[in-house]
Amino acid sequence: MHSFHVPNMTCGGCARSVTNALKSVDEDAKIETNPSAREVKIDSSLDRNVFIQVLSEAGYPVQQ
Repeated sequence: MHSFHVPNMTCGGCARSVTNALKSVDEDAKIETNPSAREVKIDSSLDRNVFIQVLSEAGYPVQQ
């Protein structure tokens, strides 16, 4: 399970965009978004750096 703080994810629309971006690299991933906490959790076997990269490319950089 990967957990990220995504400061730019502030609403439901953002959460959908984040989910779509993450699904583009692993369509079987289980994704939980919480826009009010600006958190996303991903259950996937892919390396976390793959998700960090795709989120950044989608305009939702991860705060580490």
